[in-house]
Amino acid sequence: MRFRGKSIRRKIVALLLVPLLSLGVVWAYATVISGQEAYQVLGVSQLIDRAGQPVKEATRALQQERTRTLVYLADPRGSDVFSAMRRSYSATDEAAEKVRDVARDDGLRNRMNATSRRELDAVVRSFTDLTALRRSAEDNRLSRTSALKLYSDLVDPCFGFLTDLRSVKDVALDKRGRGVVGVDRARELLTQEDAVVSAALTGHRLGRDEIQKVSDLIAQRELLYDTNLGLLPADERKDFEQYWKKQSTSVLTDAEYGVSQSTPSAVAVVDAATWAKAAKSVLADLAARDDKIETAYRDAVTPYAHGVLLRTGVAGFLGLVALLLSLYLSVRIGRSLVRDLSGLRRRANETAGVRLPEVMRRLAAGEEIDIETEAPRLAHERDEMGQVAQALETLQRAAVEAAVRQADMRKGVSEVFVNLARRSQVLLHKQLTLLDTMERRTEDTDELADLFRLDHLTTRMRRHAEGLVILSGAAPARQWRRPVPLMDVVRAAVSEVEDYERVEVRRLPRVAVTGAAVGDLTHLLAELMENAAVFSPPHTAVQVLGERVGQGFLLEIHDRGLGMTKEALLAANQRLAETPEFELSDTDRLGLFVVSRIARRQGVKVSLQPSPYGGTTAVVVLPEKLLTEVPGTDGAGFPAVSPDGPVELEAPVATPGRTAVREPVPAGADEGPRGPLTQLGALPRRPVPKLVTSHGRPVG
Repeated sequence: MRFRGKSIRRKIVALLLVPLLSLGVVWAYATVISGQEAYQVLGVSQLIDRAGQPVKEATRALQQERTRTLVYLADPRGSDVFSAMRRSYSATDEAAEKVRDVARDDGLRNRMNATSRRELDAVVRSFTDLTALRRSAEDNRLSRTSALKLYSDLVDPCFGFLTDLRSVKDVALDKRGRGVVGVDRARELLTQEDAVVSAALTGHRLGRDEIQKVSDLIAQRELLYDTNLGLLPADERKDFEQYWKKQSTSVLTDAEYGVSQSTPSAVAVVDAATWAKAAKSVLADLAARDDKIETAYRDAVTPYAHGVLLRTGVAGFLGLVALLLSLYLSVRIGRSLVRDLSGLRRRANETAGVRLPEVMRRLAAGEEIDIETEAPRLAHERDEMGQVAQALETLQRAAVEAAVRQADMRKGVSEVFVNLARRSQVLLHKQLTLLDTMERRTEDTDELADLFRLDHLTTRMRRHAEGLVILSGAAPARQWRRPVPLMDVVRAAVSEVEDYERVEVRRLPRVAVTGAAVGDLTHLLAELMENAAVFSPPHTAVQVLGERVGQGFLLEIHDRGLGMTKEALLAANQRLAETPEFELSDTDRLGLFVVSRIARRQGVKVSLQPSPYGGTTAVVVLPEKLLTEVPGTDGAGFPAVSPDGPVELEAPVATPGRTAVREPVPAGADEGPRGPLTQLGALPRRPVPKLVTSHGRPVG
């Protein structure tokens, strides 16, 4: 394949196909197929020795116990039959414990497949039925037929486990393994036959069922030999066939034939001693041959495993060659690509990492952007790489144009909002002035109470209009030339809260706020008090207290609401600290945006934390640059009384029979926060204020 063409498509396809084809074909075969096969085959021999052999011993112990149990059931009073049965228990229990040890060995279990593990667990569970089975046999509560079936049911899971343990992917070895287990199953049928005949001869009578059972077992055994001997190697198959033709087995086969052809009323054709001797000899010979072919099978697995390892090594070598070839080709192709892509990459990185962020920063700062300067049109080659560069340039120019249009749109919308808010502020200021005039003129208590409520609503509307101005990026219109006592600022903030009656302000130290920060600080505190009142039960109070600290002045606003979750508290504090850009999707958090903007502009630190009353506490730290000393003895904005005396807070709640007037403001003076009031005899300007001590307790 040639790589002279400049088509990026051909280069990328060639770059990907070579390693994918080589690694996908060679390494997939070598690592997945051969690797799994090698791991499985290498473990078969060890599993047969360490896991299969204990199960095989347990099988033979169960076979011996089954025979002795049936003999006992045939003649419970017989000489030594009970003790012989009890001795077989010990051998079975010892073999069963070895099987349990295998099941508890995690190393062996991990090397088995899922089916083998299930079969092993079934073998272990079958041993739990032995105790009840033995007790029933000793109490002579079982028939011989039932005992034979129950013991055979215990043996069957063992052969299932032994068969699955020899399962390998090699067809020849898999057949041979199944043949080994099948021949052992044929011996199991002979042990069942031995148990039936021995029990019948001990009881001196062969019943019809027993004769039929013996005939069935002989037929099944011959079928198993016919099926499984063909799966064994020729020498092993020939050895079994010749063995059954020997004189030593003819005694047993003749006895079997005589039993199968007898009738229930006939005299036994063989005595118990002759049968026991013949059966014992044949079973021992078969066990030896089973062990021999088992050993031969394990020995055959090892060369096969070596062959698998050899194939795995060859596949690995070929995979390495393919990998090196792929690497060589990739390097050649990559070098040509790097020369073409390096310039494009530098320009793309510069655009994404420097140019566009700088454009966004300048637009956010309100600067004018020249699109032709920031995204100039350049000439490019006509190949695919040049087309990609042209597309990136077009994308950059479109991004800059969209950002400029978006910035212009945001600026226009903000100006519209500011203009509308300013107009609303002018109207609200006129409305407040008109309300002042009406409040001074009226003496009707009910009418004055309504005017007070309207005055309060107008004050809140002014705060919301200022919030819109702040969100639009402009500064509020309210400004003061001279410092204002902090107590007056807090009172003004309280007057802008809907549930102002619930706000309790403890006595504050005599400190004033610089005139430039009065409007912002009033708005900030009002937003925090509003939140505290909204998110707390209406019958609870919102407490405001403060004190001097090392970094300035600390104000705390406590509510007794349900509080906030840790996640919500963290998100709110992050929003207050970082002052993110306002998003239309966050309209339910306008107050936090406003507080964050004001705090950033004035250098105020605002945070939320769990309140000791179970709600939330807003902590406001005013820096020293916003504070100044209050001139005179009454600079705190409230009567100079002892520290434990009551503090008068404005609480515009109508009191029957009393009216109020605002203190006159000298001409040309700043209009301070709408707060400090003076009671004037029978016609006070505002209702009786709420009084609390420095400890926050109402004065009765």
